[in-house]
Amino acid sequence: MQGLRRIVLDVLKTHEPKLTDLALKLSNLEGVDGVNITVHEIDKSTENIKITIEGNMLDYEEIKKVVESMNGVIHSIDEVAAGRKIVNEVKTPQDRKYF
Repeated sequence: MQGLRRIVLDVLKTHEPKLTDLALKLSNLEGVDGVNITVHEIDKSTENIKITIEGNMLDYEEIKKVVESMNGVIHSIDEVAAGRKIVNEVKTPQDRKYF
């Protein structure tokens, strides 16, 4: 049985704990193969980050608990992949940006 394979989250968190600690804690969850965290914006007391988690049978509720325990708030789920294979997004003519 296949489950969630990729979750991309938009998260706002305080500067502490460190991003490295958050990444390690998430990577220790069952079913997680890898974690990427990218900083998008930093201000005086918070940082806006994108968390990408890949694995098999990812448990969103467990991921959410870890994020919240590390002073983070999930703003949105920006991408989810499920099934036997991760399907990467394909650009179409509608995706072109006109200036």
